[in-house]
Amino acid sequence: MAPKNTSRLLAGSPINPQAVRGDMTAADLIDAAFLAYNGRRLKEACRLFAEKMLADDTVVGMSVTGALTPAGLGMSCLIPLIEYGFVDWMVSTGANLYHDTHFGLGLKMFQGSADADDVALREAGVVRIYDIFFDYRVLLSTDAFFREIARHEEFQHPMGTAEFHYRAGRYVSERERVLKLSRRSLLAAAYEHAMPIYTSSPGDSSIGMNLALLELEGHGLRLDPLADVNETAAIVYGAKSKGMKSAVFILGGGSPKNFVLQTEPQIQEVMGVEENGHDYFLQVTDARPDTGGLSGATPSEAVSWGKIDPDKLPDSVVCYVDSTVALPLITAYAMARRKRRPPRRLYEQRDRLMAEIAAAYEVVRKKRLKKGLS
Repeated sequence: MAPKNTSRLLAGSPINPQAVRGDMTAADLIDAAFLAYNGRRLKEACRLFAEKMLADDTVVGMSVTGALTPAGLGMSCLIPLIEYGFVDWMVSTGANLYHDTHFGLGLKMFQGSADADDVALREAGVVRIYDIFFDYRVLLSTDAFFREIARHEEFQHPMGTAEFHYRAGRYVSERERVLKLSRRSLLAAAYEHAMPIYTSSPGDSSIGMNLALLELEGHGLRLDPLADVNETAAIVYGAKSKGMKSAVFILGGGSPKNFVLQTEPQIQEVMGVEENGHDYFLQVTDARPDTGGLSGATPSEAVSWGKIDPDKLPDSVVCYVDSTVALPLITAYAMARRKRRPPRRLYEQRDRLMAEIAAAYEVVRKKRLKKGLS
């Protein structure tokens, strides 16, 4: 006699896949054959993104770490996601945006070998990112580009990184037009669709290094990360205060992951404005959680910080797969299963969003003052 709970425990779909065929689409392959282990996590990631995170009432923030743009994932995946309205705002490492700019300037990167002799590469003036090679002069040309544009009058004031990237993206977009290139640069695509891109550690990249040199020259540009803290929180609050949902799509971990997630603690803990946390959490990572590093921190751990709504944990997926494998598959799945969404053009709405969150905080601040609190 079988135990009484057998039917409940065996209520999942039976493992009985059709044979894989050469004419299957990527989305059909994922649905049919990714049935267990990290393959199944990847299918759950695809479905969470396509079926829930891309609903019309959900604002999607993405964080990008790892050398993804040098590997071509800016062109193959991130730009199409922006064009389809599938990403509404982004936090990226400065390095990804710097290397992304190479392509918009018509500079080239090549497939190489991770087993190459790095001393020989150095002597030949070739730079290596694992199995990606490029001429050292690519760095010098891109450095010169950023220094040249950042000397212009429009940059000579303090600004958040979204404003800097938007202004820089206009120049990259124009360079693409002159060179008769198209859809090469993430920065250019973000400018064209008014999608704000933030960098949580603006000094930690070659872009920051070149801007630091301009400071030595006496130029007036100063990147303001505190403005970024408030703007990103305003984006999330702007959605949640209108009854919409907030989703985070995290590639890798590190500082950009925290910067996307800390929007909720900024609203709840620091500002004292009532909120419950992000509604959807999707992370692609190869980091283990047991080392205590942020890159491996789970959505359930994020709940303890107020970053994730505890009632929405079932709508959280961590996919332990290299981003260079997972992102193209998730992108293809979403495009096959979901219609385009109109771009939200959140960069153009920053003033309104900041006014809304400032008004919400002012209500809390007045209550605190009445109680004698700071």
